[in-house]
Amino acid sequence: MSLDRLLDDFEAGHISREKLKKELLRQSFIETGCAKIDQLREVRTGGPEVVYCAGKTPDQVASIFDHLNRHNGRVLGTKADQAHFEAVRQVAEARFDPVSGLLAIGGAPENPVGKVAVVSAGTSDLSVAEEAAGTAEFLGSRVDRHFDCGVAGIHRLFSVMDELNGASVVVAVAGMEGALPSVVGGLARPPIVAVPTSVGYGANFRGLAALLTMMNSCAPGIGVVNIDNGFGAGYLAHKINMLAVGEQDG
Repeated sequence: MSLDRLLDDFEAGHISREKLKKELLRQSFIETGCAKIDQLREVRTGGPEVVYCAGKTPDQVASIFDHLNRHNGRVLGTKADQAHFEAVRQVAEARFDPVSGLLAIGGAPENPVGKVAVVSAGTSDLSVAEEAAGTAEFLGSRVDRHFDCGVAGIHRLFSVMDELNGASVVVAVAGMEGALPSVVGGLARPPIVAVPTSVGYGANFRGLAALLTMMNSCAPGIGVVNIDNGFGAGYLAHKINMLAVGEQDG
């Protein structure tokens, strides 16, 4: 029984409050044997459950994708590899981007809205930047990409400032010392989602140096996600973008 039908039956007095509670609990997740799939996450939060593929076997990922696909028709997975892709494509038509590690059933919506700008410091940050961009696109945001705009050649960043200022939110991705978000935050009007990457030499401590730089930025309007968490940045940027679109429409 669909959620709408269930609520209609309750409002009409055809089922009791206790039966409604039991049915909602029953429908809230699917037990697959290796995972409990959250069916109502999009209803609650506006965004679907996304599969973190790293650490899961190809068969586990395929099973989860199969169940989510039958329920939602669209599925996104992060930190996937070729083996995960080969398993998922046995149960549904899927696409895989080896750069970002994103694995998906279904594409981005035909009419993306708003604007999320993703800017990265160097080519070595590309995988995390693409994870952020691809996530926001899959969820329905229009995304502009500006890669290799690090502060070592800061004129490259200045050349795209008009595009950044035209976005609802900017995702700034950087490794090494992680200075890019602070510079963008001192120049751009939109809020900044900063993403430290594990790119860098030994004193970078696998992204810890960049993370601390971003968290200690003196530029206001910057929020920081975890090291290499392009997905988290893209998801958050999409939510900010949707709020901005709603305000414009309202």
